[in-house]
Amino acid sequence: MLDSETKRRINTCRDILVGKVPDPKSQVEQITVALIYKFMDDMDLESEELGGARRFFSGEFERYRWSKLVAPGVSGQDMLNTYSEALTKMVENESLPPLFRSIFRNAYLPYRDPETLRSFLREINSFTYDHSERLGDAFEYLLSVLGSQGDAGQFRTPRHIIDFMVEIIDPKKNEVVLDPACGTAGFLISAYKHILKANSTHVVNGNGKGEETDAAELALESPMRFPGDLLTAEDRDRLARNIKGYDISPDMVRLSLVNLYLHGFADPKVEEYDTLTSEEKWTEMADIIFANPPFMSPKGGIRPHTRFQVQSKRSEVLFVDYIAEHLTPQGRAAVIVPEGIIFQSQSAYVQLRDVLVRNHLAAVISLPAGVFNPYSGVKTSILILDRAVAKSSEHIAFFRIENDGFALGAQRKAQRGTQLSQVKAELSAWLESARGGNSQDLDSPLGITVSREQVATGGAYNLTGERYRASDRATPTKWPVASLGELCDFRTGGTPTSTVPEFYANGTIPWLVSGDVHRREIFECEKRITVAGMENSNARYLQRSSVLIALNGQGKTRATVALLRMDNATCNQSLVAIFPKTIDRLLPEFLFWILRSMYQQIRNLTGDNQRSGLNIPILKGIEIPLPPLDVQREIVAEIDGYQRVIDGARAVIDNYRPNIPIDHHWPLVTIGEIGEIKGGKRLPKGESFAEQKTAYPYIRVSDLLDQSVRLNELKYITKDIHNEISRYVISSRDVYISIAGTIGLTGTVPDTLDGAHLTENAAKIVVDAKRVIPHFLAAALATDFAQTQIKKLTHAVGVPKLALERIRTIEIPLPEIDHQRAIVEEISSEKAIVEGNRELIARFERKIEATIARVRGEAKADAEAEAA
Repeated sequence: MLDSETKRRINTCRDILVGKVPDPKSQVEQITVALIYKFMDDMDLESEELGGARRFFSGEFERYRWSKLVAPGVSGQDMLNTYSEALTKMVENESLPPLFRSIFRNAYLPYRDPETLRSFLREINSFTYDHSERLGDAFEYLLSVLGSQGDAGQFRTPRHIIDFMVEIIDPKKNEVVLDPACGTAGFLISAYKHILKANSTHVVNGNGKGEETDAAELALESPMRFPGDLLTAEDRDRLARNIKGYDISPDMVRLSLVNLYLHGFADPKVEEYDTLTSEEKWTEMADIIFANPPFMSPKGGIRPHTRFQVQSKRSEVLFVDYIAEHLTPQGRAAVIVPEGIIFQSQSAYVQLRDVLVRNHLAAVISLPAGVFNPYSGVKTSILILDRAVAKSSEHIAFFRIENDGFALGAQRKAQRGTQLSQVKAELSAWLESARGGNSQDLDSPLGITVSREQVATGGAYNLTGERYRASDRATPTKWPVASLGELCDFRTGGTPTSTVPEFYANGTIPWLVSGDVHRREIFECEKRITVAGMENSNARYLQRSSVLIALNGQGKTRATVALLRMDNATCNQSLVAIFPKTIDRLLPEFLFWILRSMYQQIRNLTGDNQRSGLNIPILKGIEIPLPPLDVQREIVAEIDGYQRVIDGARAVIDNYRPNIPIDHHWPLVTIGEIGEIKGGKRLPKGESFAEQKTAYPYIRVSDLLDQSVRLNELKYITKDIHNEISRYVISSRDVYISIAGTIGLTGTVPDTLDGAHLTENAAKIVVDAKRVIPHFLAAALATDFAQTQIKKLTHAVGVPKLALERIRTIEIPLPEIDHQRAIVEEISSEKAIVEGNRELIARFERKIEATIARVRGEAKADAEAEAA
């Protein structure tokens, strides 16, 4: 386990460098080179103490010894000159093994500040090379700061996920292990650790019992804790040859070589190699392959050679194809893939899934979307490829993990309740059974088995486990059910060639896009195309009362199902229109309410929580209850009645604005005359909100709604963060105003939130209580008179913002305190009515939910709606 002192030293090195070397990757490289430089001198000193000779710093290179470099009396400038010269000369040192020369190749000092270098080298000097596991752990921590290389779609894989994958695949001492996109060699080190652990009689420097501890500790467990004493010399030689990796980046190769060396590999086998475009190693196979390959392809795609069985220019498709093709007959692989591999409908993705399902795929493990936080919220899955299982079993296992042992926020703090161990145990047992031809069903809340035949149905080969779980565990209903493919016709649209103006100019045909599907009913849209534009594209006229569903591009919280109330409208390819084949079986309005209630469930079928990722084959497979037509009419009429109440209540809320009847005799005063303006504070760099409610609420612009804070949606911070930003708090005696985002929202907070922390996108006005009542000021700033000034004062150079100095110049009419109090009491009465309408909306939305649930046979009691 990484000790706190080593971690502190690494962080100190980074803090010293950050002013001159802001890029984390460059910081890692500078620390790496300096540590290796220092360790070479340590090893020379150790050799001398044992009666041997210097190995690294001898002959003309003796003058570059670390001990001379940092000796007392050496000036900062001399230190700078010697160190920068040594970095360029060390690659010429023939006494260095190839590994060390490769580390120093292209090494250089990117700054010329003697004092920065002196401070940095002094901190490096506190490290010592003692062959303990601590340096390996320290280097793992150092590499963790790399986070993501977003431009290449590369994300460092969390160590506990790597270990989880390795333990499922279970590499053996005589098997060839490969990572074709090895990055910093995390998979190779974990595989080595796994093999050593399986061939050790005891653990070195463990917890004393040889037992596993929590995920946080295991995430930095070093191979050097496992002596591998059951391995023969021949086993070790074979193991050293069998564990190998490729990477296209020379920087990553250098880092992986160091990482492997510090974890006990005397001669690591990592090479600079372009796995996708080079054929040089195409014939080399592996028994075990692990990978988290790059997800992003360069503009224009990759230009691979022609030996791939799936033709594509997408890196994730090619890497998975490469891995599948390079497994030996008994080969096994675990590979992290983006969700496109799981369900995308483009031909290359479908062809790849076809090949995998028929010949390679054993299991799919869905990971939480926050696994790669704080660097990316990308949703991923793990494909388990096992050629023996694919040959002997007619089924594929699907697992879904929601708790991986770490909270999914930016800090990824360790938490209890990990599901990794349960999935590992259940899947490992199933794989072993499946290899023997006995792939029984999984009896687990985390996993299911699905036949390959069922996955192949429809030809899409969708690998989203939830779609099969949903069909296997359909909710019972007293009505017959039928699929949308049986009941409905489907029509999507297209986009005219964007470079031809006459396809758009003076267009008369309504042309809907995904952004239009945020209203319940669509009577109008902004975009238009011409008849020529329609003929130039796949756009076709849509039938009135079609149900529109956005196929992509919508966020999590936006409504994405709407009812079309227009004639002669068309749409682009991001929408699909669904209409009953015959209205004597299905009413369009009934279909709309059913699909609207099912939309989150439909999205889950795609496995994509960021974009819809829907397609027509998925939609056609959805089954809905089908009551008699007269019952459908009754249900629609009941829901429409509830919806009219909701619409009326929402109109009250949307149109309410506090009104202050202004008397022209009231004096105009500026905000600067009656209060002090203070800004808020963003969270310290690298910090995030607390996972649970604490004593320290944090008010964001999104909380500044209708001049009241939504208490149930507040974010909270930890005590440590509170101590850092405690000066940026608000009280019930202040007035807040948003200065970025939705500029101009104003309000106060209840006294229960005294001491809440204020976001940097808002400011507080500490009022002169003798001259103005806070609630009156908040209402005055919300009037058209003040809002017109705010719009004029907002500057839009870059991100629009309202400067604090400009807030001071805003004028408001200011009556006497007693008059202010009377106005506030009147506004408070009005706001109570508005809040009542908000409660009314929630009540009648529950009634709609209960009605739909009754139709779908769900266990939502009518009494719940009645009680509401």
